Amino acid sequence: MSEKKYVVTIDQGTTGTRCMIFSKDGKVISSAYEEHQQLYPKPGWVEHDPLEIWEKTKRVIKSALLPKEIKPGEIAGIGITNQRETTIIWDPHTSKPLYNALVWQDTRTREICQAMTDKGLEKVVRDKTGLVINTYFSGPKIKWLLENVPGVKEKAKGGDAIFGNIDTWIIWNLTGGPDGGAHITDYTNASRTMLMNLKTLDWDDELLNEMNIPRGMIPDIRPSSDKNIYGYTKKEGPFGAVIPVCGDLGDQQGALFGQTCFEIGETKNTYGTGCFLVQNTGTTPVKSKSGLLTTVAYGLEEGKATYALEGSIAITGAAIQWLRDNLGLIKSASETEKIAQSVEDAGGIYFVPAFSGLFAPYWDMYARGVIVGLTRFITKEHIVRATLESICYQTKDVVNALYADSGIKLTALKVDGGASKNNFLMQLQSDILGVTCMRPPVEETSALGSAYCAGLATGLWDNLDELKKNWRIDKKFEPEWDEQKREQGYKGWRKAVERTRDWLDR
Repeated sequence: MSEKKYVVTIDQGTTGTRCMIFSKDGKVISSAYEEHQQLYPKPGWVEHDPLEIWEKTKRVIKSALLPKEIKPGEIAGIGITNQRETTIIWDPHTSKPLYNALVWQDTRTREICQAMTDKGLEKVVRDKTGLVINTYFSGPKIKWLLENVPGVKEKAKGGDAIFGNIDTWIIWNLTGGPDGGAHITDYTNASRTMLMNLKTLDWDDELLNEMNIPRGMIPDIRPSSDKNIYGYTKKEGPFGAVIPVCGDLGDQQGALFGQTCFEIGETKNTYGTGCFLVQNTGTTPVKSKSGLLTTVAYGLEEGKATYALEGSIAITGAAIQWLRDNLGLIKSASETEKIAQSVEDAGGIYFVPAFSGLFAPYWDMYARGVIVGLTRFITKEHIVRATLESICYQTKDVVNALYADSGIKLTALKVDGGASKNNFLMQLQSDILGVTCMRPPVEETSALGSAYCAGLATGLWDNLDELKKNWRIDKKFEPEWDEQKREQGYKGWRKAVERTRDWLDR
């Protein structure tokens, strides 16, 4: 029998799927990545093809295993981390999706959310789930699919249609699909559906009934690291062997766990398609009064959880993609660092990329993006710089709300995600916040966090203290701006945000 040396993570994100293999010291042994299509059938609609995602998942697994000749018997376990809230309904007998996945950015459920708000359900939703009524979350997306895709409602009532976020879809297929697949999710992903009660850590019947969602179509909720094992891969599957699947974390909670933010007040920000700033608040949920979300950070035992406050920002890295794909101002995201440094500042403009409305701390699904302060002086270089500044200013909005809620003054921020490689952006973030930003060597901390959960479940690591020893700093960024410059820049940002508010008619 081979010695257990590695943990595998499948990191299924908004733009692509990655398979990463980690050693016991938290180092990356192998990695493979493939993008998938972004589908925009109507304004505000964002979809993915679940079958394409599963095909890409199988491909990256094989690609990651091949170069290092890693034997399946050396793998202790498999963890999943995923784009949260993205919603799929499929036939459990065939594993055939009954519609494309509705992505977390999708805003087609605006009328459903408005109807719930008009009914006076905001307080109920906030008190039970820690969330706000918004198009972001899975519950309204399930309701839309049940009401708008022919035959889905009838199938769901008859047990012929089941729901899952992306983690559930991947675990289902990994563990056999129609042939005994595990239909499960974990506390972190369940907490993003607008259907889980934070106190009971179970599905809430009142909210299920409110959205007319049959309880039989939703997955069982399990710990994020589960010694009882969710299920096992099949020999005929992409791993070619029987391996336990036993770790599951939504991507932002995965990053918090991977950054070893196990103490109250420890905070991380992930710079990806969106930005997600999460602070550990301990074993008691902290109710936000400042536009943040109360969510589960992770759960390592049945019926127990550590909680967090989260500021979710919809469009950050996606704004850079927009510069590249829609406007053609850049050829690659890596160019933005040099381009932004070629000008002294943004020339007096601000770019608020509210393409999907504003998320935390404003929660305005009627807002839309603006560039303000334009003059003939402005060049593409200024627009690129303003795009990077928008990432940092949106983060400052969230940090201010976090302080108002928790009373914990941020002194350091752990940063990760693809855009954290941009040194200019990270220095700008430190300057705008006025705090130290610390970047670890492994930027894919979501994957590392999920690997840790799988390794804890199978005994590769014994406890959280052992994981903390793996955390290291690659680069530290200290603030250089004075307070006057910081305040002046932020004042302009707040004015720009106001120009985006309530752009669409209600």
